[in-house]
Amino acid sequence: MAALILNDSPVEEADQTLTIPLATQGASSSHPQPQIIYINTRPPTPSSATTIQPSHSYPAQNTSSSSSQTSPTSTSPNLPKAKEEKNFVQTVLDSNPYFSAGFGLMAVGAGLTILRKGTVSGASVLRRQLLVTLEIPSKDKSYLWFLHWMSSQSRNAASLTHASGAEAASAGGKGIFGRLSDRVANKVNQRSQFLAVQTEFKQHDNGSVSTRFNLVPGNGKHLIRYNGAWIQVERTRDAKMMDLSTGAPWETVTLTTLSRDRQVFTALLQEAQKMALLNQEGKTVIYTSWGPEWRPFGQPRKRRVLQSVILDEGVGERVVSDVKEFVKNEKWYADRGIPYRRGYLLYGPPGSGKTSFIQALAGELEYNICILNLSERGLTNDRLNHLLTNLPERSIMLLEDIDAAFAKRDKTQEGFQSMVTFSGLLNALDGVASSEGRIIFMTTNHIEVLDPALIRPGRVDLREYVGDATPAQIRKMFKRFYEREELLAEKFVKSLKGHRVSTAALQGHFVHFKDRPEDACANVAYLTTPHRVD
Repeated sequence: MAALILNDSPVEEADQTLTIPLATQGASSSHPQPQIIYINTRPPTPSSATTIQPSHSYPAQNTSSSSSQTSPTSTSPNLPKAKEEKNFVQTVLDSNPYFSAGFGLMAVGAGLTILRKGTVSGASVLRRQLLVTLEIPSKDKSYLWFLHWMSSQSRNAASLTHASGAEAASAGGKGIFGRLSDRVANKVNQRSQFLAVQTEFKQHDNGSVSTRFNLVPGNGKHLIRYNGAWIQVERTRDAKMMDLSTGAPWETVTLTTLSRDRQVFTALLQEAQKMALLNQEGKTVIYTSWGPEWRPFGQPRKRRVLQSVILDEGVGERVVSDVKEFVKNEKWYADRGIPYRRGYLLYGPPGSGKTSFIQALAGELEYNICILNLSERGLTNDRLNHLLTNLPERSIMLLEDIDAAFAKRDKTQEGFQSMVTFSGLLNALDGVASSEGRIIFMTTNHIEVLDPALIRPGRVDLREYVGDATPAQIRKMFKRFYEREELLAEKFVKSLKGHRVSTAALQGHFVHFKDRPEDACANVAYLTTPHRVD
């Protein structure tokens, strides 16, 4: 029996001659001898002969042999050892399907990983190059302006949706593509799953109450279109961070748009500011302390006309002239090294119009008013100094009833009501850390109990007495409520001669008898008889 082992290298020359000696049955043996033959089908090289030789020696049967037969004592092939090992590994890899599948999966996984990382890196690069982001924290003033602007945008979107096509086209003033884009943005906003409510509450003079609920975008992502640019609005709330002054969670609004449209951020914030100021136009905002900051108290109030507060001759004019002179001479103070701040003290009996005059003065100057109660529980020297240093712009600081600020410092079950010391108040008014450009008004009913250090020049630069109504004040007030009633005005003044009447009592009397000047004169006893009850 003969076994053939073939090398599967391709045969490149078809005319190659192979000599294959086969073993024959010997005379001394009845069984044929096995013969192993190597067949190399590759073309011959100069360094090796194209011969086929047996791997083992066997007894020769014939004395004659072919000239092409090699010596039977040769036992190894002519192939190099390294090539044999390489061919063996290649044969094992090709013949084993598990190895092939494993390497294929590894290649696919590596390719997908590289593709994913490339996609993420490419998207990050494109985002940095093509997008611009604006962050508005809740501590910034423009935060409330932007939320108010967003609520107005929601109302406008709702009205535009319910409007007819002709009304929407005329109101928009844009092209077809612009109106279509606005409608798409409105539809997206109306279908938002993240909403918040803003309640508008108003109580009328007749006692009726009107309420309106506005659904505005809440926490989450929203899409708006402003001046032809698409803007993504993301409102987030961090539950782990809180505003220590208010106890509210920390919120942030992030605006994202294309880099080429970055100018819309400035235009949007300016429009939000104008809208917020328009809501306060012609009104006086009253601020109160809320922790270490100032916050609006209630709705802005309509500005009070200065002529509506009638003081004694020359009192109001002197105060108004001094304040206006101070406001327009900041450089004069700076050139002479004088601290640019001014203090005023209005003193007199209760109901004489001190606080009303300050409110009217703020309306005249188009200023706001900051009210601080020195007897407030929890108020400290540091907080007082911080509040007086960080007043809102164009604001008048009002300290009412300054004489009672340290009268209620008795210890209770909950501790001291106020922890402000007298020295702390003096340093806040005229200390090293005092702010510039500040206007402070103090009122008191008992100037005689005030410490001279509190009302010395530098802390109080102008003092004015605002007392009970004089005959001139009574006459002006009567004519203001009842026009063209000269005779009744003189009669009313004479009937109050020798009586002390406050301007607050006169105003209440005239309001009670409005449109009835005769009854107002006939019922003067309501003013002259104290604590009269009918």
